[in-house]
Amino acid sequence: MNAITYKEVFPLIKDNKIWLGTGMGRWISGFIVPDKYELYGTEARVEKGQRIVSTNNALWMTNIDHGKRHQPLSLMTMEDNKKFSKHKSVKGKEYEVYDNFNAIEVPFTDAIPSDYDGVMGVPISFLDKYNPDQFKIIGCSYDYGRPDGWSEDIKMSVTINGKAIYKRLLIEKNKENTI
Repeated sequence: MNAITYKEVFPLIKDNKIWLGTGMGRWISGFIVPDKYELYGTEARVEKGQRIVSTNNALWMTNIDHGKRHQPLSLMTMEDNKKFSKHKSVKGKEYEVYDNFNAIEVPFTDAIPSDYDGVMGVPISFLDKYNPDQFKIIGCSYDYGRPDGWSEDIKMSVTINGKAIYKRLLIEKNKENTI
């Protein structure tokens, strides 16, 4: 997943030249492992004498469009997230603002507020649910991910109250389309 923040890859994602592919399903993909490798969990199997372990954390990137990419996220308003979120870090709390630029921290994709028009920092796992008709990726929390027009003086690594936050994609609503 971290590959999406590489300086060679991120500009292609930001410009919608590549995106995450849709999953093939664990029953299709897998890695053949040596006899010494312990098979455990529901992701392991023996097929035609081959010991196979499937993984759910391997992603692929493509420029082939697919339907999952255009499925809109069902989101709640800021107020509804504060009242009803299943996440303790969101429920009953205000959205925090980064120390170094004007954007809110959204710690979970399902906590993206439907009624916020500004810049939001979201986890990189958001990309798996990204719909370019609904949102626009404007940058990431690295200097090479600086949004167009942002001053070079702005430090791009995100912090809240001096504490560093893990890699973030910077998004905003796609104003060209209303979903």
